[in-house]
Amino acid sequence: MKSKFICEELNISTTTATEWASFCREVCQDILRWWSGKIGGPGIVVEIDESKFEKCEYNRGKRVVRRWVFGGVERGSNNCFFVVVENRTSEVLLSVIEDHILPGMTVKFDCWSSYQCLSDEGFVHLTVNRSMHFVDPDTGAHTNSIEGTWSAIKRNLQGINHVKDQFDSYMATYMWK
Repeated sequence: MKSKFICEELNISTTTATEWASFCREVCQDILRWWSGKIGGPGIVVEIDESKFEKCEYNRGKRVVRRWVFGGVERGSNNCFFVVVENRTSEVLLSVIEDHILPGMTVKFDCWSSYQCLSDEGFVHLTVNRSMHFVDPDTGAHTNSIEGTWSAIKRNLQGINHVKDQFDSYMATYMWK
């Protein structure tokens, strides 16, 4: 919801609306940390991918916010996770998967090199090379769910004056919804 709408509906100041919105995002973060459940499991398909979030300062020609986020979406449910990471190495990927995905699931992802280590870790996995096709013609594998989720998150964040230190709270709010 836009701050202007909240201010008009509740007859409160912009500062108050901003503080309450920040508080609500923090509550979402706290609940998600407390819940910290894992998605997936035997026979369940989880699509994983990474995406770059950045905000440009067009009048200055520099990018001010750049974050990499790993995410996973469980097919057939609203279960998901998103984790802001400092880098996209295989070690970071495996750590995120161990923290957020149950063993025994099938992972579908693109052909990025850091994902190749998953076969060594015993994951059942299918890949799709999105530069060639959106659905693998041999296996039927696709990552449309996670790609659509990235689009929805980025659309949701457009036009919001992000505070760099609160990016995690914006991601938590999306997961909560």
